Amino acid sequence: MQVKFLSKGTTLIVSILGELDHHSAEYIRQKVDSEIIKATTKNIIFDFSKVTFMDSSGIGVILGRYKNVQKINGKTSIANVNSQIKRIFEMSGLFKIIPVYDNLDIAINKM
Repeated sequence: MQVKFLSKGTTLIVSILGELDHHSAEYIRQKVDSEIIKATTKNIIFDFSKVTFMDSSGIGVILGRYKNVQKINGKTSIANVNSQIKRIFEMSGLFKIIPVYDNLDIAINKM
């Protein structure tokens, strides 16, 4: 499991590679939070193109970062979600508060 970061202006793109589950959730949470603090981040996009599995711990990670970004009047979005993970997000109701986009370019343009 890896996390990669890319900044585009005030938008932080978080690319997660591998599984986002209870084993990796705390690691990802810490990495993303430390990146948000040290960068000039206002918005965050989670790129799920390389996520192979996610459980409810992953929903907690995303929701927690969403709340943190909202505190600074920023936006959160998700891009490149496969059908299995999309189903988990839909069942959790997360897509009612966080928009999902087919690719990063669209997500970046919506910020």
